[in-house]
Amino acid sequence: GTGTTIDFGNQTLAGVYTVLATNVGTGCTNNMSGSASVVVNPLPTVYNVTGGGNYCVGGLGMPVGLTGSNAGITYRLYNGGSIVATVSGTGGALNFGNQTIATTYTATATNAATGCSSSMSGSATVGVNSLPTAQVVAGGGSYCSGGSGVSVTLGSSQIGVNYQLYVGSAPSGSAIAGTGAPLNMGVMTVPGTYSVSATNTATGCVNGMTGVAVVNVNTPPVVYSVTGGGNYCSGGTGVAIGLSGSEIGVTYRLYNGAALSGSAIAGTGSAISFGTRSVIGTYTVVATNASTSCTSSMTGSAVVNINPAPTAYAVAGGGTY
Repeated sequence: GTGTTIDFGNQTLAGVYTVLATNVGTGCTNNMSGSASVVVNPLPTVYNVTGGGNYCVGGLGMPVGLTGSNAGITYRLYNGGSIVATVSGTGGALNFGNQTIATTYTATATNAATGCSSSMSGSATVGVNSLPTAQVVAGGGSYCSGGSGVSVTLGSSQIGVNYQLYVGSAPSGSAIAGTGAPLNMGVMTVPGTYSVSATNTATGCVNGMTGVAVVNVNTPPVVYSVTGGGNYCSGGTGVAIGLSGSEIGVTYRLYNGAALSGSAIAGTGSAISFGTRSVIGTYTVVATNASTSCTSSMTGSAVVNINPAPTAYAVAGGGTY
């Protein structure tokens, strides 16, 4: 005894504590009044933190949870020193929801009635994977029906990324592996709007490339029949050559073999004439659309030949009778 209050220290054994006082000089004892009860409350059960992993930029994040829980226990998820989610125990596994911040997550459990708490076992790490770099889709354009088509290209590419070309929503051909340089996605003949989607082969992250390439197919000029031609007598003016029809906006050129014969004639929407031709040969016609540059060879040909005149002989005879 000190003449004032005394402290027996912290007691960890559960039970009812009493005090007996003894006078060291006389040996007299006395029981102190009252008692103190010590109760040991159990800590919340320790469960394992689950989930985590990597997700792509712009995604929903990754789920983090616990393998189990107890009713009446409050569970808190921590991002470093900050509480990011609080969930009440259900008696089963818990889900703290998707987490989007790249870090390591831990959890604690607290019994609201006793104030006892436990740190849950393990942790879950969330990482964020970057998307493939957005490159510019280029190329496309118009080509004439029957032609080889037009190229669609990508301004650059990344190694470890596959690039898939789409026409509308349908894949066009197989994916092409990035090289670290511009890519030629191929020559396209199907009309439509072409786009490119890139997929990182290691992370699965997908990103749409910038822009589109539009492919159009231009119709060539309508094919008409070459008319005229034939034989004419030496010294004559020749024979007429024409075309059975024509289109406005289309230019028609007459050829004798590979040589252009005369000037080009603009289509009128009806039959046209190239005039009279006196040079022998086989004449053909090529039509060109002035706005698309598409050409068509007209069907058939006109052959021009010269018939020689009868040989000139001297007239003789005559006289008086």
